Amino acid sequence: MTHVFLTTDTEFMWRHHAEGHDLATLYERSIEPAGVGLCFHLEMLMRHRLKGTFFVDPMPAMVFGLDPIRRIVDTVLGAGQEVQLHLHPNWAGAVAGDRGAAHARFELVDYSEAEQHDLIAGAAELLTAAGAPQPLAFRAGSYAANDATLRALAALGFDYDSSHNGAEAPWPSGIGVCAQQIAPLRRHGLTEIPVSVIEDRPDSLRTFQVCALSSGEIRAALEHAAVERHAAVTIVSHSFELANRGGTRINNTHVRRFEMLCALLDEWREALPTAWFSDRPNLATNAADVPLGPNALRTRWRQAEQLWSNMVEERAA
Repeated sequence: MTHVFLTTDTEFMWRHHAEGHDLATLYERSIEPAGVGLCFHLEMLMRHRLKGTFFVDPMPAMVFGLDPIRRIVDTVLGAGQEVQLHLHPNWAGAVAGDRGAAHARFELVDYSEAEQHDLIAGAAELLTAAGAPQPLAFRAGSYAANDATLRALAALGFDYDSSHNGAEAPWPSGIGVCAQQIAPLRRHGLTEIPVSVIEDRPDSLRTFQVCALSSGEIRAALEHAAVERHAAVTIVSHSFELANRGGTRINNTHVRRFEMLCALLDEWREALPTAWFSDRPNLATNAADVPLGPNALRTRWRQAEQLWSNMVEERAA
């Protein structure tokens, strides 16, 4: 049995803030774009009886107050799903209405360990103030974590981190393990649960993310994990990625992938059960799991899908 962490990074997009949109538009285009955002994700999870983790970034509360974060948390918890902590530190220096002129440093790895500790502690306080349970799992924005991040998390009582992404290593994903590490491992006092990757070309890794893999690659990666009895699969989505980049219309290619993913996890639930971090599932650590290997046909099909998506789905309405 291979546990699946089906995760959604739920965050305000800096792009929309930099474009000068007001809070209502920022929320709509980041969290509920084109009717395929947070509520659509939750509906699909409910339909297929799946567990999902929503890594919520509360840092925009420093600019816009707690109400929009509380709305996100209430929506997720009301649907019976899990909230954990996400963090984009640039919001710490942001100012409403200035089109992104003011901001703090964007990547968590660009802060000292003491600074990271304080940022994470402050973000956790914001998240719980918005109504979430005390978080026990963390993912850095842009996967930008390093070993200092893990030490800070352990000092703050976290049990899990899910920031290591070999497709983004060694920067900004800077935890000191090999890029192809996909099995959970104990490190600096907590359990690191890496984001899953596949090898789309020799020595080239690609994130197991709804907008990054074709339907064929998603199916093949899940089959590979089940057959090889991997310790875990960690899948990433975002609250905004089933819409176009402007958040104004549906990206049907991405929606079809997400619907297929949910249907597969429903069908294969005995071999690939979805889990919450709060379930504290029994995970084998330091297993010799390796990513799905390259397949030229699968890669070419995804490139064709992406070409269609970029040329047709991503055009502004």
